[in-house]
Amino acid sequence: MLYPKDTIEEKLGFDKIRQLLKENCISVLGQDLVDEMQLSTDLEFIQLRIRQTDEFKKILESGVNFPQQHYLNVLPFLDKILIEGAFLDEREFDDLKLSLRTIFACTSFFEQVTEVSYPLLRDLALEVEVDKKLLKRLENVIDDRGLMRDTASSELNMLRKEIVDEQSRLRRKVEQILRSAQKNGFTDEEANYTIRNGRLVIPVLAEYKRKIPGFIHDESATGQTVFLEPTEILEQNNLIKELEYRERREVIRILTALTAELRPAHSALKKAYGYLALIDFIRAKAKLAVKVNAFLPELQAKPTLQWHQAQHPLLYLSHQAQQKPTVAQDIRLVDKQRILIISGPNSGGKSVTLKTIGLLQYMLQCGLLISVSEGSKAGIFRDIFIDIGDEQSLENDLSTYSSHLRNMKYFLRFADNRTLFLIDEFGAGTEPTAGAAIAEAILEKLHVQKAFGVITTHYTNLKVYAQEHEGLVNGAMRFDAANLEPLYQLEIGKPGSSFAFEIAQKIGLPQPILQSSREKMGQEQVNLEKLLRELDSEKQSLMAQNQQLTANNQELGQLRKSYQALEQELRQNKQRLMNQAKVEAQMLMKQANQQIEQTIRQIKENQAEKEATKEARKQLETFQSKLQVEPETPTQKPTEKEEVVLEDGEIVVGSLVRIKGQETIGEVMTLKEKEAEIMLGELKMTVKRKQLEKVSRKTQREAQKSSAKVKGINLAEKMADFNPRLDVRGQRAEDAVKAVEDLMDTAILLGHTELYIVHGKGDGILRTTLRNRLAKYKQVASMQDEHADRGGAGVTLVYLK
Repeated sequence: MLYPKDTIEEKLGFDKIRQLLKENCISVLGQDLVDEMQLSTDLEFIQLRIRQTDEFKKILESGVNFPQQHYLNVLPFLDKILIEGAFLDEREFDDLKLSLRTIFACTSFFEQVTEVSYPLLRDLALEVEVDKKLLKRLENVIDDRGLMRDTASSELNMLRKEIVDEQSRLRRKVEQILRSAQKNGFTDEEANYTIRNGRLVIPVLAEYKRKIPGFIHDESATGQTVFLEPTEILEQNNLIKELEYRERREVIRILTALTAELRPAHSALKKAYGYLALIDFIRAKAKLAVKVNAFLPELQAKPTLQWHQAQHPLLYLSHQAQQKPTVAQDIRLVDKQRILIISGPNSGGKSVTLKTIGLLQYMLQCGLLISVSEGSKAGIFRDIFIDIGDEQSLENDLSTYSSHLRNMKYFLRFADNRTLFLIDEFGAGTEPTAGAAIAEAILEKLHVQKAFGVITTHYTNLKVYAQEHEGLVNGAMRFDAANLEPLYQLEIGKPGSSFAFEIAQKIGLPQPILQSSREKMGQEQVNLEKLLRELDSEKQSLMAQNQQLTANNQELGQLRKSYQALEQELRQNKQRLMNQAKVEAQMLMKQANQQIEQTIRQIKENQAEKEATKEARKQLETFQSKLQVEPETPTQKPTEKEEVVLEDGEIVVGSLVRIKGQETIGEVMTLKEKEAEIMLGELKMTVKRKQLEKVSRKTQREAQKSSAKVKGINLAEKMADFNPRLDVRGQRAEDAVKAVEDLMDTAILLGHTELYIVHGKGDGILRTTLRNRLAKYKQVASMQDEHADRGGAGVTLVYLK
């Protein structure tokens, strides 16, 4: 049950969601389903619709090429095939052929994927029962221009050949007569034959119309020229006319026969076009979900709201266009916390939060994905009641407050534990004391009826009631008390202050007025407001400290990981060097023993000859000198250190520095008042600024600068936003060429195979310019005019390889 039924969609903003969905539909078929969409309380139906949308959202995000052309509505003339003797015309058969191609392309897409990829959409495709031979039959009869093929029947082929032959003979005869008339001065020298009433005629000056025997079919606007059918060609014209009548009868016979072939498949065709409409509708919902960053929550049969990072989809789109962030809310309504009382300053976001809850729940129960983060849970409500905005009625003699009370009467009568109610500015519009008392009594009754709901208010008694009763919870819209600016962030668990005195003081209201207001308000109320403000301020301070501690802990954890990694690397390097030294020492020992043994052997073999012995000792001494380790001597500093020189000037973020007394060079990451955070290789550390000295390098300076970040291409959004139709009518040639080039670049990137460019007819200059440019693309397979009924030479169809 919805209340108020006639205006609930407008008040929540769902009418704008419908419009966005219609804009995302390709065809009237999908738009009709958008109009038929209604809120449902059937959990299985809602789950099916939402999961189908989620599967199509994955298709869009994957960037794969899904058919999105020729979603044509043939339903208006499809029932005509049921009438015996009736037939569809060539244009209708062409629309049927093109749309059937799209239907089979969609079903083929899901046949090629695995069952686990898109199971629900795959099941939908299996319901299409139209035989593909039917499409083949249509393609054999109707060509790509939407006209009947000559080969549709042997009789039609023969007739059309005869017509062409007779027309050729007729033209030759007419040209001969026209040349004779021009020679005799009966017509202008530049005149040419033409057609009037379906017959070939020649233009003759009016004063000579009796000079050439024949029949006058028409005359010019001035009456100076008549269009005459010479007697000599009368029989030939009659013959051609008779052949054309026979051709038309044959065409009608073929169309009638083809229509009869479709008749048994009528119900299957109706079902197939229902599938095409549903696919267009699901695609539009998925495309909207991508735009508003929507996800699939965990659905539950019971009434509940456990949303994380919920955002108003329309506000999100508006802020995205303005490049502004949208504050997301965490919202929770469960059995032990059924009613949320939101308070806070004016223009702080209370009403927007209320409408966000209503709109997202309405979208969910209409089968749409909603703007919440993953991990959210959502339930189903049987009733949604709202009291939002001014419902003053002059016709019914109702004031604003009276209309609110009428709504409350309805709420109290029908609300129960399956109801979600939303009330904006509860109790406002009348004398505050009475309004607050009535509001509290109504709240108490709704609480007893165990209804779920959200209320925005400024009344203190409602905040106190929520604080003292189980099943209700306070929520506050956060406010920056220091700068007197709303933060638009909902904080559940405590009531909010209206910050009326602070805002009045900032605006410049005189101090005596403010002091008098506080006295009139009462000390108890003033103390309560002050306590709320102090609690809010302290909480913000604690949150800031907590965030700083969290950041410090994260930094400490990163440093610990860096130290551990360095320690591990040092251990590995030490072990590697030791193993390498052991191997080299073993090799040296082996070489030394071999050299000593060789020396002893030479001395023995030469029987202690003096010269030979000296030579052997000399070789041994030479080998020994190679094994000796040279003593360490002072060496020059490494080249890298030679390149480092001190530099005067202020140390800023990005400067190269080193700690006084050390050689290691680092880069300044952040600067504080007396400290600096520097990066030394893999290590990040904080040191006193006075301990640093600025250095400069002669080389490799550019290598130490931060590399530019490169942004990637979002194929899913491009795919979702891509439109293969381009209209350049009225544009200058250079602007039109640029638009076509952009369209081609995107189409090639996304793998689209068909483009539809509307340039108009005119003198044909723009058409020729665009086609010449398109012809230079090697990806273009062919180009042709659209069917005459859909634009003809004013539209170019481009087919890509």
